[in-house]
Amino acid sequence: METNKSRLVMQSVQGKIHSPSALHLYRVNRDGVAEVLPATGGITYNVKIGDSCMQWIGDHIEPGVSIRNETKGENDALMLLSCIGNEAKVITGDAKGAKGYVTGMHGGIDHVLLYFKDEDLDKMAINDTILVKAYGQGLKIAGHEDVTCMNIDPVLFENLGIKESKEGVLEVPVVTEIPAYLMGSGIGSTTAFSGDYDIMTGDLEANKQFGIDKLRFGDLVMLRDCDNTYGRQYLKGSVSIGVVVHSDCIKSGHGPGVTVIMSSKTSKIKGVLNKDSNIANYLNIK
Repeated sequence: METNKSRLVMQSVQGKIHSPSALHLYRVNRDGVAEVLPATGGITYNVKIGDSCMQWIGDHIEPGVSIRNETKGENDALMLLSCIGNEAKVITGDAKGAKGYVTGMHGGIDHVLLYFKDEDLDKMAINDTILVKAYGQGLKIAGHEDVTCMNIDPVLFENLGIKESKEGVLEVPVVTEIPAYLMGSGIGSTTAFSGDYDIMTGDLEANKQFGIDKLRFGDLVMLRDCDNTYGRQYLKGSVSIGVVVHSDCIKSGHGPGVTVIMSSKTSKIKGVLNKDSNIANYLNIK
């Protein structure tokens, strides 16, 4: 496929490792029970891209490193311009010079999520500054003007192995398909070019039926009848492709977060089931 990759701008954005915060001591689960749990932020040492996102005793757990910028406009740019697969580099602290990748953007808390090797994580500390080479917003596929791309590094995009059928449909490898009625928190957002929205996991039967119980951080999923070309909405026949970026949640209307990378108002995208469709494999993360 031909894209406009050579015309896209690569630009620096940066943030600091953001400490976990506890504005409320308890989190109330979908059964009305208050729980004390780890949640967003910081350096999460033992939760990684490629791991199950469903097994953890926590809420909205973010794998690896979570960064943000405390100046709102600058953090908005960090969230908007960062793309999954972008190179990230530590520029202060004991891990200075270490390189990793953007693995997702988490709306609400407004964190950009990053992968780094274990030996680099051990050298990092809260408030270390990390620079991201933001590259990818504005990506377009020649001959597919009805497909909107977003939030993905062009090099990673090329590595996904997307094929074009004789009918002109883009065939994208995904681990499962999710129906629109299971998409929850984040519906109605004005743009899908920043952040994520959640697969609801309150129905255990649906979790098994659609393979949600087996999802991993970094998995590619197809969202059926989900339009993300501008904001997030239900639209019959539309298709979106996204990446799982944070863990399952205990709250009603929440679950694994999905950052969208492609969307079409028509069925010009098709999901092709492939259990290995995970960004860890495409980025050669071990």
